Amino acid sequence: MVDTLHSQYQVTIVKYGTRSTRKSDVYLNFPLYHEDDEPIGMDYFFWILQGKDRTVVVDTGFSRRGGEVRSRTSLADVSELFSAFGVDPLSGPDVVVTHAHYDHIGNLSLFANSRVIMARAEFDFWSSRHAGRTMFHHSVEDDELDYLRRVNDDGRLVLFDDGFDVAPGISVMRVGGHTPGQSVVRVDTSEGVVLLASDAIHYYEEYERDMLFMSVADLVAMYEGFDQIRELVSGGDVAHLVSGHDPDTLSRFTRAIGEYSHLAATIGTLDGASRGMAS
Repeated sequence: MVDTLHSQYQVTIVKYGTRSTRKSDVYLNFPLYHEDDEPIGMDYFFWILQGKDRTVVVDTGFSRRGGEVRSRTSLADVSELFSAFGVDPLSGPDVVVTHAHYDHIGNLSLFANSRVIMARAEFDFWSSRHAGRTMFHHSVEDDELDYLRRVNDDGRLVLFDDGFDVAPGISVMRVGGHTPGQSVVRVDTSEGVVLLASDAIHYYEEYERDMLFMSVADLVAMYEGFDQIRELVSGGDVAHLVSGHDPDTLSRFTRAIGEYSHLAATIGTLDGASRGMAS
């Protein structure tokens, strides 16, 4: 029997970057919705899962170069944010990679001792002849993909097909759509199950109104991903849905405390008190 206390985590949502754009730039074929264009923000996050016995990191944000060449605004140094929220990358926490875009694996090299978990379909795609094509290649950095291959060569890359149990209370599931191996992460907390949708849902509006993001590998799979997540939420299997880029995300959850309180929110507590917050 699993000890429920040992399978519950505090989820920390950390915002490290942002940009301003327009709906016509983020939604695929926006004119089909017959709406006026308008400004929209896009925030960039990574996620930290802290339990009594382990810490798991979900994605590692964009690198300084990855952000600069795309004119993204960095709000804080990513390595400092990890440290502020109680993560020592060299201690070897598991890292779940939801997909291999530049803003999700940009600092993976910080975690030189970690097991890295990702969907086999994702790794295989970015090792295929299609990876260099314009519609895909604009979202990746070649040196970061090279590092991912070195992780595999080192025996630290764990590849899964449809799903994988990272630890008691944490599982990852491939939904595809945005990329071939796009995955979501399910986490047990004291406040119910959290689903980290990553880029299966960039914006809550995207999910609520079936408005596909402009970068998509498989249209049908992305719609199917929305439907899978809706079933989890409507069936009561998921209590909290966390988007991948929506500027409204932090305001939906409990604000963290400390120096970086403006950049983070939490879901769940351990031992009656929050952990992993900036001090």
